[in-house]
Amino acid sequence: MNFRQVVRSVITQLRPPPQAGEASRHAKRALKKRFSFSQLVFAVTMLFLFLPLLILVLYSFNESTSMRWTGFSLKWYARLFGERELWRSFWNSIFIALSSAATATVLGTLGAVGVNWYRFKLRGYVQTISFLPMILPEIIIGVSLSIFFAGLKVPLGLFTVFIAHTSFNLPFVFLMVMARLDEFDFSIIEAAHDLGATEAQTLFRVTVPICMPGIVSGLLTAVTLSLEDFVITFFVAGPGSSTLPIFIYSAITRKGGVTPVISALSVVMIAGTVALSYLLRNFLKYIAAK
Repeated sequence: MNFRQVVRSVITQLRPPPQAGEASRHAKRALKKRFSFSQLVFAVTMLFLFLPLLILVLYSFNESTSMRWTGFSLKWYARLFGERELWRSFWNSIFIALSSAATATVLGTLGAVGVNWYRFKLRGYVQTISFLPMILPEIIIGVSLSIFFAGLKVPLGLFTVFIAHTSFNLPFVFLMVMARLDEFDFSIIEAAHDLGATEAQTLFRVTVPICMPGIVSGLLTAVTLSLEDFVITFFVAGPGSSTLPIFIYSAITRKGGVTPVISALSVVMIAGTVALSYLLRNFLKYIAAK
C-alpha cells in the first residue's frame, strides 16, 4: 500500500457515515434555516412578557419617583420594609392562602376519593358542578358570595375571605386528585382488604400515599390562586382584612400610579417566587417519582 492509499483510507475512516435520507434532509434544512418564523414569534413573545419586568426591576432602584432615571438608590427598599400596613396585608395573604389551601386540599381529596370509590345518585351532579367555579367569571363568584354573606348577615372580614378562597380552590384540588385516581390500580385496594385492612387504614396507608403527587399539586395550585386573587377578595374583604393584591390596588389608585415602593415590592416577590420555585422543583420531582 503506497502513501496515497494510506491517506485515502485514513480520510475515509475519519469521515462520518452518510445519514439516512429523511434524517439527512432534515439536518440540511435545519442548517440552512437558522432563524425561522416560529423562532421570531417566540423571541417577540418572550420580549413582550419579560421586558415590563425588566423595566420594573430597573426603576425600583431609581432615586426619583418619576420615570426619568436620576441615579441609583436603595431607599425604596428601605422604605418598603417600614410599611406596616403593607406587611399586615402580606401576612393576611399568607394566612388566608395557607389555611384555605389546606382546607380545600383536605375536602377536595376526600371528595375525589368518595366520588371515585362510591356510586350514589348525585355522583354525576357533583362531578358536573365541580367545574362551575373554574369556568364562571370571578366577578360573578365575588358578587354572589357578597350577596350570600349579606343575606346571612355575616360581617365581612378574614373569615369571609377564607370561605371564599376555600370555595374557589376546592374544584382545582378535586380535579387534580381525580386525575390521579383515574390512573389508580384498584387491585391494590382489594389486596389491602384481603390482608385485613379497614377502610380507614386503606385510605390513609394506601390511597393517600399513592395520590400524594396530585394532592401536593392541588395544594400548591390552591396557594398560588389564593395569593394572586384580587376580584373575589375585593367583594368579600372587610375593614382591616385586606390582602396584598387589595393593598397594591389601593396604593396605586390612591397615589395615581405605580410608586417605587410598589416596584420594590414586586422585585422582592419576583425574587421570592424564583427562589421558591427552584427549591420546590427537586422536591416535586421526588414526589412524582413516588
